[in-house]
Amino acid sequence: QVQLVESGGGLVQAGGSLRLSCAASGSIFSINAMGWYRQAPGKQRELVATITSGGNTNYADSVKGRFTISRDNAKNTMYLQMDSLKPEDTAVYYCSAKIRPSPSIVLYDYWGLGTQVTVSS
Repeated sequence: QVQLVESGGGLVQAGGSLRLSCAASGSIFSINAMGWYRQAPGKQRELVATITSGGNTNYADSVKGRFTISRDNAKNTMYLQMDSLKPEDTAVYYCSAKIRPSPSIVLYDYWGLGTQVTVSS
């Protein structure tokens, strides 16, 4: 059983910073790409940032220059450093990962339950 657990969300004033973590646990043979997504009330879930196993990153235009995605492969953990936060960054943030539970099983997409980030003006 594979689990992704996010942490680090909370309430912060505009201009502030938060650091999200996503820890993968359970039966894991390998982890491919990982990513952060967010969903604001009344809106569709959107991509925030992704990172490959080799460290290549991709960001949504709305967060470029403010957010930094990283991962620690030894700890099966991914991070999202969020600086210069804006009220429009308010959303539930979800982590996702493409994980191979064992050598004989194909990659599956796993999702965490999300962590709330609220940015006040």
